[in-house]
Amino acid sequence: MILLEALITSKTRLRLLTKFFLNGETQAYLQELATEFGESSNGIRLELNHLTQAKLLTSKARGRTVVYQANKNHGLFDTIQDALRKNLGIDSVVELIIKRCGDIEAAWIVGDYARGVDSGLIDVAIMGEVNYDEFLDAIRKTSTLIDRKIRYIVLTKTELKKLAKCLDMDHALPIWNNSQ
Repeated sequence: MILLEALITSKTRLRLLTKFFLNGETQAYLQELATEFGESSNGIRLELNHLTQAKLLTSKARGRTVVYQANKNHGLFDTIQDALRKNLGIDSVVELIIKRCGDIEAAWIVGDYARGVDSGLIDVAIMGEVNYDEFLDAIRKTSTLIDRKIRYIVLTKTELKKLAKCLDMDHALPIWNNSQ
């Protein structure tokens, strides 16, 4: 996050952008964000207001709760998402691991990163076959390059269906499909 931290000086704003733009389907409300970030709701509310006024986030009332989500129709949505993925190293995961290490049908980021949380541990679910010698070497090199640990699971289509709930595939972030 060093590059983006230099550009976006508010750590709360950067965390909010990561939360909402890493996976554009992510939705959250103020108290949930305050608990997750361990920050006061007032500071988060100010940043949510700034991002909503800039139309980077949308807000919807659900009863007495306001739910926020990235505005996927904003002209900068793809640019911000790409910048976050590059900054977090997800582009390196795809380029150095997924594209080069076997017959991989599809891959997803699951876990914290799929929920927009930069925990330092990237969980990757892979469907297909990998060449483990190349794959493990690429994991080690990419992990060092992006300064994040990469944890992976390689599955068949049947195994993926069985583990979909456990992996929370409803919130997974697709990063590769062999039709790309």
